Amino acid sequence: QVQLVESGGGLVQPGGSLRLSCVASGTIFKIDDMGWYRQAPGKERELVAVITSGGNRNYADFVKGRFTISRDNAKNTVYLQMNSLKPEDTAVYYCNADVFRNFQEWRSELAEGYWGQGTQVTVSS
Repeated sequence: QVQLVESGGGLVQPGGSLRLSCVASGTIFKIDDMGWYRQAPGKERELVAVITSGGNRNYADFVKGRFTISRDNAKNTVYLQMNSLKPEDTAVYYCNADVFRNFQEWRSELAEGYWGQGTQVTVSS
């Protein structure tokens, strides 16, 4: 099995910064895309940012210029640096990873998607 564990959430004032981390562990051959999603109370889960294994990044419009996604392939870890935080960024942030658990899955391009348990980010004065 594969487990994703997020950390780094918390309470921060508007304009502040936080850095989220997500470590993948378990039966992993390779990891394809890794990403961050968020879900605010009463709203659907939405994409924040995604990074491919080759380092290509895509961001939701509402975080462009404020958030930066990065990854360390050797550590199976993805990060989200969040700057200039706004109250509307308050949500539970979830990590997602598309994982190849063995060579056969990788060769067949049959990655399995996994989610972390989420970490709360609250932006408030």
